[in-house]
Amino acid sequence: MAERIKIAIAALLAVGGLVAYYVLVDRSTAVRMAVLLGSVAAALVLMGFTQAGRTFVAFSRESWEEAKRVVWPSRKETLQTTGVVFLFVGMMAVFMWVVDWGLTRVTQALLGTGG
Repeated sequence: MAERIKIAIAALLAVGGLVAYYVLVDRSTAVRMAVLLGSVAAALVLMGFTQAGRTFVAFSRESWEEAKRVVWPSRKETLQTTGVVFLFVGMMAVFMWVVDWGLTRVTQALLGTGG
């Protein structure tokens, strides 16, 4: 039950910051942003004390470590792959144009319209 109360309070903090951002239209943007960011930060800190928050933090750390292990393609591989994609798209565009042109001629011939 305490977990749900913490999550509800965190949600209220975040929503309250968003509402305050729009209510404080007579204040400077810096003050409005400070209120918004402060309330969101407080909500995140409070969420860190819940099991869901701890699970999310652990998941985020594991995801960051996994992202570090990704092997990115070299510039040459990227350019080659991009070239193949552009070539394929161009060929498909020409193919679709030919099919469209052909179907238009067949339809015109069957209907007795056009030139």
